Amino acid sequence: MPSTRDYWFPAKRYGWGWGLPTRWQGWLVLIGYFALLGATLHAFAPQRHMAGFVVVVALLSLVLVGICWLKGEPPRWRWGDD
Repeated sequence: MPSTRDYWFPAKRYGWGWGLPTRWQGWLVLIGYFALLGATLHAFAPQRHMAGFVVVVALLSLVLVGICWLKGEPPRWRWGDD
């Protein structure tokens, strides 16, 4: 089992999911995600291409969650007492 320091995305202290990255690889993924969101906003203006915009944003978000799942701490509900 990888140590906590090997995870790109640590688990959130409260709730379910991941927090901000702790490794440069995680920051690179997050910056890339936001850059691609910006490119999507430019390429598929929601006023003209709402369906395309929603599909691409959903796909990008699924890829981000998949990377967090693979490279982050295992997700579970946390109450802050860990």
